[in-house]
Amino acid sequence: MQELAGIIVAVLSGVLVAALVFYVWGRRVERRATDQSQRLVLAAKEELMAVRETLHHSLDQKLAGVDRREQDLRNREQQLEERAQGLGKRERDIMARLEHVAGLSAQEAKLEIVSHLEGEARDEAAALVRNITEQAKKNADREAKKIVAMAIQRIPAEQTAEQSVSTVVLPSDEMKGRIIGREGRNIRAFEAATGVDVIIDDTPDTVVVSCFEPVRREVGRLALERLIADGRIHPGRIEEIVKKAKEDVDRGIVEAGEQAVYDTGIRGMHVELVKLVGRMKYRTSYGQNILEHSKEVAYLAGMMAAELKLDVNVTKRGALLHDVGKVLTHEHDGTHVQLGIEVATKYGENAIVINCIAAHHDDVPHESSVSVIVQAADAISGSRPGARREAFETYVKRLGDLEKLASEFKGVEKVFAIQAGREVRVVVTPDHVDDAAAARMTDEIARKIERELQYPGQIKVVVIRETRAVGVAR
Repeated sequence: MQELAGIIVAVLSGVLVAALVFYVWGRRVERRATDQSQRLVLAAKEELMAVRETLHHSLDQKLAGVDRREQDLRNREQQLEERAQGLGKRERDIMARLEHVAGLSAQEAKLEIVSHLEGEARDEAAALVRNITEQAKKNADREAKKIVAMAIQRIPAEQTAEQSVSTVVLPSDEMKGRIIGREGRNIRAFEAATGVDVIIDDTPDTVVVSCFEPVRREVGRLALERLIADGRIHPGRIEEIVKKAKEDVDRGIVEAGEQAVYDTGIRGMHVELVKLVGRMKYRTSYGQNILEHSKEVAYLAGMMAAELKLDVNVTKRGALLHDVGKVLTHEHDGTHVQLGIEVATKYGENAIVINCIAAHHDDVPHESSVSVIVQAADAISGSRPGARREAFETYVKRLGDLEKLASEFKGVEKVFAIQAGREVRVVVTPDHVDDAAAARMTDEIARKIERELQYPGQIKVVVIRETRAVGVAR
């Protein structure tokens, strides 16, 4: 037992010694680790301080550089400002010297330069417009002439100017006495019933029925021919024959309207408009029968519309009705254009047809190509030779108005209306009107003629500018 106890004590003593050794060794290791850690922390702190000092030093250098640049910029800005002031003063001195030399202020010089530039721009624009216009006219004229010439060639209509009198042939001169009647009672009854004047003179076997109202003149002519054929001429018979003649003329008006609508191939026209078309048979314009004129316009316009791929039926309607208001001017107030628009609107015509009536004298703008074609066909029919006659006084006045209107423009030396007023030639002074201004004047005169004058067809305006060089040999 003592030996066992001694062994245990020895073992425990060894364990304690070992534990003490391990403890001492652990403390030493821990102390060494702590010392090493402290040394590392100190090294890191020293390195961080060194970096901070480096950064501070670099930042100070950069800030110093920025301050120097800012100062340099301020110096340069001041130098530029001083230089600008010097340049401004120099510019003012130069402007003052220029004003003194030129005798113009800066504003005046500026206005003169602007005026010069405006003149050059205007001339260049006029030249450009002229070139474009000429090119467009060449192409347009070529196609237009082709279409118009073809249409005219296909309508070789005969038409002469109508008069305001009708001649009635008598079987013998004895019939004149019977027409006059005892103490003139027959001729007075006839004139009262018809509203015409019967002219009986020395012309053999002939009497003349005169009236400016064509329907009444036709009734008088028809009634007188029937009275002569019947042989019974007295007031009672005159009234009876005149009544029948009026009925026949009214029936003929309807037939003429229906025939015109049929001939032109128009469908669906209101019956009242057909009657008005028929009444055009007994109306004239400058001696031209309006019904024949309107039918001719319808044919021409229809052919041109077909060539241009437009609505032929609508074009013909507008053409046939374009002058329909002329049959109402004796009974209602207003121009034939206004009256035509009213009746066409009243009887439900197409808006394009109404515009054809309204625009064929340029009273309102054209709203479609159809109305332009109708206006062109109207001008062709009315302006061709022999279609219309014109009173001498009206003709002379129109020529005078043309020459007076063109002579009002600045730079015009002489004006000549030629070709029966179809053309006006304007001679200008070359010192006051250059080539560009002459081109502009041509258009300006044409537009003024359109605004202020009434004329059939169209008027060509030619501005002539001539430059002459004169030398003298001594």
